[in-house]
Amino acid sequence: MKYRAALISSSFKSDLYKYMAAAINRRSHLCLIINGMPDHVHIFVRMHPAESLSSLVQIIKGSSSKWINHYYPSPQPFRWQEGYGAFSYSKSQIPGVVQYIKNQEQHHRHQSFLAAYQNMLNKYDIIPDASNPLRRPC
Repeated sequence: MKYRAALISSSFKSDLYKYMAAAINRRSHLCLIINGMPDHVHIFVRMHPAESLSSLVQIIKGSSSKWINHYYPSPQPFRWQEGYGAFSYSKSQIPGVVQYIKNQEQHHRHQSFLAAYQNMLNKYDIIPDASNPLRRPC
């Protein structure tokens, strides 16, 4: 999905999500739901405090790209784009977040990923840095 290319094929996305969920759960986290579109993935996780978010994302991206390239090789190797977005939610919001992730296809019929992401940044007053509009400054 390097450069936001739509590389997650419907032929393997279900198996990919199962693989990613297993990788998350093996590390003592709880994967609540994974879903996405051909150009991005949403992962909702109850994190165990023993591991940092950045470490978990690195493991998920690294192992899943190796899995895709091994089982679904293509002329150009699969690579995730650099970076990620992460948001926290309260317990009362869990059902709504699960529903949002479950309905990705319907949601993105009306709004692109980048537009939805920008709206979320605006909603929560997150100012992206100039060099990478999808990253929040420290």
